[in-house]
Amino acid sequence: MRNCWTLNFWFERLQGGHLAVPPHLPLPALLKAGIGGVLAIAAIGMLAAVSGQPWVLGSFGASCVMLFGFPDLPFSQPRNVIGGHVLCSAVGLLVLQLCGPHWWSMGLAAGLAIALMLALRIPHPPAGSNPVIVFLSQPGWSFMLWPTLAGALLLVSIAIVYNNLSRDNAYPRYW
Repeated sequence: MRNCWTLNFWFERLQGGHLAVPPHLPLPALLKAGIGGVLAIAAIGMLAAVSGQPWVLGSFGASCVMLFGFPDLPFSQPRNVIGGHVLCSAVGLLVLQLCGPHWWSMGLAAGLAIALMLALRIPHPPAGSNPVIVFLSQPGWSFMLWPTLAGALLLVSIAIVYNNLSRDNAYPRYW
Protein backbone atom coordinates (compact mmCIF):
# COMPACT_ATOMS: atom_id res chain seq x y z
CA MET A 1 0.00 0.00 0.00
CA ARG A 2 1.24 3.47 -0.82
CA ASN A 3 1.92 6.06 1.81
CA CYS A 4 -1.37 7.88 2.39
CA TRP A 5 0.35 10.65 4.34
CA THR A 6 1.85 12.32 1.29
CA LEU A 7 0.35 15.10 -0.79
CA ASN A 8 1.10 13.13 -3.96
CA PHE A 9 -1.11 10.28 -2.76
CA TRP A 10 -4.08 12.61 -2.24
CA PHE A 11 -3.42 14.62 -5.39
CA GLU A 12 -3.52 11.43 -7.47
CA ARG A 13 -6.66 10.16 -5.72
CA LEU A 14 -8.56 13.43 -6.06
CA GLN A 15 -7.99 13.69 -9.80
CA GLY A 16 -10.72 11.14 -10.30
CA GLY A 17 -10.85 8.15 -12.56
CA HIS A 18 -10.80 8.18 -16.28
CA LEU A 19 -14.52 7.71 -16.76
CA ALA A 20 -16.55 10.20 -18.72
CA VAL A 21 -19.30 12.20 -17.08
CA PRO A 22 -22.63 10.40 -17.65
CA PRO A 23 -24.53 11.63 -20.71
CA HIS A 24 -27.46 14.00 -20.45
CA LEU A 25 -30.83 12.31 -20.16
CA PRO A 26 -33.27 13.16 -22.94
CA LEU A 27 -35.91 15.75 -22.07
CA PRO A 28 -38.81 13.22 -21.99
CA ALA A 29 -36.92 11.12 -19.42
CA LEU A 30 -36.27 14.20 -17.29
CA LEU A 31 -39.91 15.22 -17.42
CA LYS A 32 -41.15 11.71 -16.62
CA ALA A 33 -38.86 11.46 -13.61
CA GLY A 34 -39.87 14.90 -12.34
CA ILE A 35 -43.59 14.26 -12.79
CA GLY A 36 -43.26 10.92 -10.98
CA GLY A 37 -41.61 12.70 -8.06
CA VAL A 38 -44.32 15.36 -8.00
CA LEU A 39 -47.07 12.76 -7.94
CA ALA A 40 -45.46 10.59 -5.27
CA ILE A 41 -44.49 13.34 -2.83
CA ALA A 42 -47.79 15.19 -3.38
CA ALA A 43 -49.69 11.97 -2.63
CA ILE A 44 -47.73 11.44 0.59
CA GLY A 45 -48.23 15.07 1.59
CA MET A 46 -51.95 14.93 0.84
CA LEU A 47 -52.40 11.74 2.87
CA ALA A 48 -50.52 13.31 5.77
CA ALA A 49 -52.77 16.38 5.64
CA VAL A 50 -55.99 14.39 5.31
CA SER A 51 -55.24 11.61 7.80
CA GLY A 52 -53.34 13.55 10.42
CA GLN A 53 -50.70 10.79 10.30
CA PRO A 54 -47.01 11.63 9.74
CA TRP A 55 -46.61 10.07 6.28
CA VAL A 56 -43.72 12.35 5.30
CA LEU A 57 -40.14 11.15 5.78
CA GLY A 58 -37.24 13.24 4.50
CA SER A 59 -35.54 10.32 2.81
CA PHE A 60 -38.61 9.73 0.61
CA GLY A 61 -37.58 12.60 -1.67
CA ALA A 62 -34.31 10.81 -2.39
CA SER A 63 -36.23 7.56 -2.88
CA CYS A 64 -38.21 9.30 -5.62
CA VAL A 65 -34.96 10.10 -7.44
CA MET A 66 -34.25 6.37 -7.49
CA LEU A 67 -37.80 5.19 -8.27
CA PHE A 68 -38.53 7.63 -11.08
CA GLY A 69 -35.07 8.60 -12.34
CA PHE A 70 -33.43 5.18 -12.22
CA PRO A 71 -36.20 2.58 -11.89
CA ASP A 72 -34.16 -0.26 -13.42
CA LEU A 73 -31.37 -0.15 -10.83
CA PRO A 74 -31.32 -2.75 -8.05
CA PHE A 75 -31.51 0.06 -5.46
CA SER A 76 -34.90 1.05 -6.92
CA GLN A 77 -36.65 -2.31 -6.72
CA PRO A 78 -39.55 -2.77 -4.28
CA ARG A 79 -37.70 -5.15 -1.95
CA ASN A 80 -34.89 -2.61 -1.62
CA VAL A 81 -37.10 0.43 -1.14
CA ILE A 82 -39.48 -1.13 1.37
CA GLY A 83 -36.96 -3.41 3.06
CA GLY A 84 -34.29 -0.74 3.23
CA HIS A 85 -36.58 1.87 4.77
CA VAL A 86 -38.10 -0.53 7.31
CA LEU A 87 -34.77 -2.05 8.30
CA CYS A 88 -33.00 1.30 8.70
CA SER A 89 -35.80 2.82 10.75
CA ALA A 90 -35.91 -0.29 12.96
CA VAL A 91 -32.15 -0.18 13.51
CA GLY A 92 -32.32 3.52 14.35
CA LEU A 93 -35.15 2.97 16.84
CA LEU A 94 -33.45 -0.04 18.44
CA VAL A 95 -30.08 1.66 18.88
CA LEU A 96 -31.77 4.81 20.17
CA GLN A 97 -33.70 2.70 22.71
CA LEU A 98 -30.65 0.67 23.81
CA CYS A 99 -27.93 3.32 23.76
CA GLY A 100 -29.68 6.68 24.07
CA PRO A 101 -29.46 9.80 21.92
CA HIS A 102 -25.69 10.25 21.65
CA TRP A 103 -23.54 11.27 18.70
CA TRP A 104 -21.70 7.95 18.82
CA SER A 105 -24.89 5.88 18.98
CA MET A 106 -26.28 7.76 15.97
CA GLY A 107 -23.12 6.82 14.06
CA LEU A 108 -23.42 3.23 15.28
CA ALA A 109 -27.04 3.07 14.10
CA ALA A 110 -26.19 4.43 10.65
CA GLY A 111 -23.24 2.08 10.19
CA LEU A 112 -25.18 -0.93 11.44
CA ALA A 113 -28.10 -0.11 9.12
CA ILE A 114 -25.76 0.14 6.12
CA ALA A 115 -24.06 -3.17 6.94
CA LEU A 116 -27.39 -4.96 7.47
CA MET A 117 -28.89 -3.62 4.22
CA LEU A 118 -25.87 -4.94 2.36
CA ALA A 119 -25.89 -8.28 4.20
CA LEU A 120 -29.60 -8.79 3.51
CA ARG A 121 -29.23 -7.69 -0.14
CA ILE A 122 -31.70 -4.83 0.22
CA PRO A 123 -29.56 -1.68 -0.07
CA HIS A 124 -31.53 1.48 -0.76
CA PRO A 125 -29.20 4.48 -0.33
CA PRO A 126 -31.90 7.00 0.69
CA ALA A 127 -32.93 4.71 3.56
CA GLY A 128 -29.45 5.08 5.02
CA SER A 129 -30.57 8.45 6.37
CA ASN A 130 -33.44 6.95 8.38
CA PRO A 131 -31.36 6.24 11.52
CA VAL A 132 -30.22 9.87 11.49
CA ILE A 133 -33.84 11.01 11.08
CA VAL A 134 -34.80 8.76 14.02
CA PHE A 135 -32.10 10.27 16.21
CA LEU A 136 -33.03 13.82 15.26
CA SER A 137 -36.77 13.37 15.84
CA GLN A 138 -36.70 10.64 18.53
CA PRO A 139 -40.09 9.13 17.63
CA GLY A 140 -41.77 6.13 19.21
CA TRP A 141 -42.07 2.67 17.71
CA SER A 142 -45.14 3.75 15.74
CA PHE A 143 -42.59 5.39 13.42
CA MET A 144 -42.21 1.92 11.90
CA LEU A 145 -45.82 2.02 10.66
CA TRP A 146 -46.16 5.76 9.94
CA PRO A 147 -44.29 7.08 8.08
CA THR A 148 -41.81 4.29 7.33
CA LEU A 149 -43.81 1.27 6.14
CA ALA A 150 -46.90 3.12 4.93
CA GLY A 151 -44.88 5.71 3.05
CA ALA A 152 -42.53 3.20 1.44
CA LEU A 153 -45.49 1.05 0.34
CA LEU A 154 -47.21 4.10 -1.13
CA LEU A 155 -44.07 5.20 -3.00
CA VAL A 156 -43.59 1.75 -4.49
CA SER A 157 -47.29 1.50 -5.43
CA ILE A 158 -47.15 4.83 -7.24
CA ALA A 159 -43.88 3.83 -8.93
CA ILE A 160 -45.40 0.56 -10.16
CA VAL A 161 -48.38 2.31 -11.74
CA TYR A 162 -46.54 5.37 -13.03
CA ASN A 163 -43.46 3.59 -14.40
CA ASN A 164 -45.53 0.95 -16.19
CA LEU A 165 -47.74 3.60 -17.80
CA SER A 166 -44.93 5.98 -18.79
CA ARG A 167 -42.14 3.61 -19.89
CA ASP A 168 -41.59 0.71 -22.25
CA ASN A 169 -39.67 -1.36 -19.66
CA ALA A 170 -41.58 -3.21 -16.97
CA TYR A 171 -41.25 -2.12 -13.35
CA PRO A 172 -40.32 -3.76 -11.09
CA ARG A 173 -37.46 -5.76 -12.54
CA TYR A 174 -37.72 -8.27 -9.65
CA TRP A 175 -39.28 -8.65 -6.23
